[in-house]
Amino acid sequence: MKKLLLITLFLLAICQTGISQDKHFTQFYAAPLSLNPALTGAMEGSYRVGAIYRDQWRKVLDHPIRTFSFFADLRFDAKRKKKSTDDAIGLGIAFFNDKVSVIDFSTTQISVSLAYHKSIGSNNNQYLTAGIQGGLTQRNVSYASLQFHDEFDGNTGYSMPTSEVFPGNNFAYPDYNAGINYSSDIGKDGRFFAGAAIHHFLQPKISFYDNAGDGDKLYSKYSAQIAANLPLTRDNRAQIHPRLLVAMQGPHMQVNAGTNFRFALDKYASTALNFGAWARPVRNSDGFGLDAVVALVGIELSNMLIGMSYDLNIKALQASQRQGAFELSLTYLGNYNNEEIVCPKF
Repeated sequence: MKKLLLITLFLLAICQTGISQDKHFTQFYAAPLSLNPALTGAMEGSYRVGAIYRDQWRKVLDHPIRTFSFFADLRFDAKRKKKSTDDAIGLGIAFFNDKVSVIDFSTTQISVSLAYHKSIGSNNNQYLTAGIQGGLTQRNVSYASLQFHDEFDGNTGYSMPTSEVFPGNNFAYPDYNAGINYSSDIGKDGRFFAGAAIHHFLQPKISFYDNAGDGDKLYSKYSAQIAANLPLTRDNRAQIHPRLLVAMQGPHMQVNAGTNFRFALDKYASTALNFGAWARPVRNSDGFGLDAVVALVGIELSNMLIGMSYDLNIKALQASQRQGAFELSLTYLGNYNNEEIVCPKF
């Protein structure tokens, strides 16, 4: 039974994390460089650093699946001789690690991204951005915890050597992504955002075996994002933030749809409370259905953003297994300007 469980987890990790589906965060706007390279430098300041941590299936597994991402990006003016618009350049770096502890299967990635923000409005109230990203991904696995039938000595346990032949336990591959993004003012205090991205457009091979074929290529992922910041009161102290993300990768599709509410807690609206609810329907091999519902709460403290969310898996709820995922995000904005909003939060 132990052998079967370990092998099953190994295969699931390879299939779900590798070939079929990409990494994802519920607080996808808290990991902007992973969401869309065009969001590099799309911020209300001159620099930004952030991190997000995801802890999945803690109630079910003794060793939950852990995902961690860190990013940092800069925004600076584009130097031109005849400057009539506030064009800007974004430069960023991102780190990502995902690990299944039972078999030590891990994915580690580091990437750099570049974006150009072109002002297309007469009052610099609209931006069209193009971004590119390149990185290196490494995957590792440990075979030490796997057990096979020929290791069983018939008496005391799995102490015999195995005749199984394993490939190398790590490999690396380059990966490339690209995206576009549009942002615009809506009235005096509102803002609209729309973007699209393609990840893994060269479809790298992701197999531990050297003789991997075309079936071992990573599916390209196509995504589209729409968001808005809309005032609910005349003084703009209360806002509604609808968010939508649609992503397709191979035979799989995922939709994240929901709304956050923002309430200012001080006179200058520099401290605010955010909370919201989300739904995540997915399409997998078993059809299209609701995968999870999400609750989110966040707080803004001047130039610091802290977000917490919890995913409750619907199918697990029906089976009374209490599966879920917890996320914690932290973002710091340098040289923060509260009057200019060029990227949605959370």
